[in-house]
This record gives sequence, C-alpha cells and structure tokens, in this order.
Amino acid sequence: MLHIVDDEAVVRDALLWLASSRGIAATAYDGAAPFLAFVQGGAFDAEGDCVLLDVRMPDTSGIAVFDQLAARGLTARLPVIFLTGHGDVPMAVDTLKRGAFDFCEKPFNDNQLMDRVQEGLAASRLAGGKAAVQARLATLSTREREVLDLILAGKMNKVVADELGISMRTVEVHRAHIFDKMQVKTAVELAGLLK
Repeated sequence: MLHIVDDEAVVRDALLWLASSRGIAATAYDGAAPFLAFVQGGAFDAEGDCVLLDVRMPDTSGIAVFDQLAARGLTARLPVIFLTGHGDVPMAVDTLKRGAFDFCEKPFNDNQLMDRVQEGLAASRLAGGKAAVQARLATLSTREREVLDLILAGKMNKVVADELGISMRTVEVHRAHIFDKMQVKTAVELAGLLK
C-alpha cells in the first residue's frame, strides 16, 4: 500500500491517480496526524508499504514524521520517499543518511517516482518477511534454539542427542516442534529461511 502524506489536495489527487494507473493500491492523508494514527494501529500491508511524504506541512513537518518512524524502528517496514518543492542538498543528504529511501523534488518524473515506489514496496515486503521470521524464532524455547543451531550445522539427530545429553526421541520431538513453529518441512528449507 502506498501512503501519500501531503497537505495539498491537488498533489494527493494527482499521486493517487498516478499510483492507480500503475496498479498500486494507495491511500492519502491530508497531514501528519491521520498518517501517524494509521502507523500507531500497526496494520501494515503484507504486500508492503511505502510512504510518499511531503517535507513542508502545516501541522507537523515531514522531517518530524520521519524522525518518529525512525525512532520506532519502522523505516525498513515503511520506506519513506520525501517529496518537496523546497528541498536542498544538505536536507536530502541528512535524511538519506538517517534511513530515508529516497528524496525527490517537485516537479518529479512520474515514471522514476513510481519505479522508486515499486522498489520501496519490494524493500518493505522483504523487511516484513524478515520480521515474521524473527517473530517465529522468538517462539522457540531455549532447548529448541540449541537443537536448531545443531541442525543448521548439519548434524544428524544422533549427534545432536549426544552433544546435548538427551535422547534421540527428544531431539526428534524438538525438531518437529521447530519445523512446525518455523513453518517449514525440511532442514534445507529451514536453512534457506534463516540465511
């Protein structure tokens, strides 16, 4: 989902039309407050999210909104592309160094902007997938993590049992729980998920 945050209705409408012409689902916010309310809800799109953020807005500046996203560690999940008619090189360099996805000046090239939006959505999907894997890893018990590490090292169940001082049957049970929690069917699939 593309999130357009701009205080100018004509800009929001143009960007909504541009996104829809490229098959990109989009929603628009007339300022920082409604967008930050969405962020607070945390209902991010599984297909990825990207933010087109105006720098100058009357209630809260785009830079301040970006700072809030960065403080919450959301810039990977919500890549920010700044749009401004009042930017300068130091501002662009600063925001990019702090994790902004891109910085574009108005007027912008439609194709280049939508290409960057597509790249932002792809980066968001990737970050969301990594976060989901980390969440699944967090559900493993300490013993399951030990078994997981040995499985990833390529050790057979008997060797894992010997190294941990547990029965082979217990290793098999832990292995089944690990595969279930990580939503994989094989050790190869598990290794691919965690690489």
